[in-house]
Amino acid sequence: MADIVEGISPTRMELMDMNKKIKLARKGHKLLKEKRDSLVTEFFAVIDKAKGSRADLAATLVAAYPDLIKAEALMGTASVEGIAGTVPARGNVEIVSKNVMGVRIPQVTLTENKYDYSEKIKGSVYASSKLYDASDKFDAAYPQLMKLAETEETIRRLGEEIKKTKRRVNSLEYIMIPRLTNTKRYITSRLEEMERESFFRLKMVKRKKQRETQ
Repeated sequence: MADIVEGISPTRMELMDMNKKIKLARKGHKLLKEKRDSLVTEFFAVIDKAKGSRADLAATLVAAYPDLIKAEALMGTASVEGIAGTVPARGNVEIVSKNVMGVRIPQVTLTENKYDYSEKIKGSVYASSKLYDASDKFDAAYPQLMKLAETEETIRRLGEEIKKTKRRVNSLEYIMIPRLTNTKRYITSRLEEMERESFFRLKMVKRKKQRETQ
């Protein structure tokens, strides 16, 4: 006998209950497959977005670092670090989340200080023009970095949810639904067998009564 649900009695009530469970399992399977497919679509869309974000950030940093190195060469590392230490924090990072198909997706918002960073650097008599250029480019990289962090975390969370949803789909498709279906066949077979036995007994009783009346 194929794998069936344990502890099942072959009754019509059990058969009705099994039909309801099969219907519910198939509906759940269909919904989970739709969710999985939607998540996969969203996942690859975010990956494409991440590729662009990585490329933009990399390009900005590649342009910024040579200016910083030149500034350190002209001014000295200590002077550059000293000026950097007088510049206040760029701004505050706020992280909230939104719901995408049951997945909590982060949204990173950068609240920038109303502060002229370039003027602070230019106010130093020791500052090189290369330090101005590096500062402007690193300023541009900051929001790009925040956006990339948001995108990377979104990819991670979507990937985890896809794995969980896929496991549930496979469990229903290859374990639960076949088990319920096999159990339904078992109940149906046993009921048919009991009906045949009952019919045979009735015929035997009828023949016996006919013989007794003759």
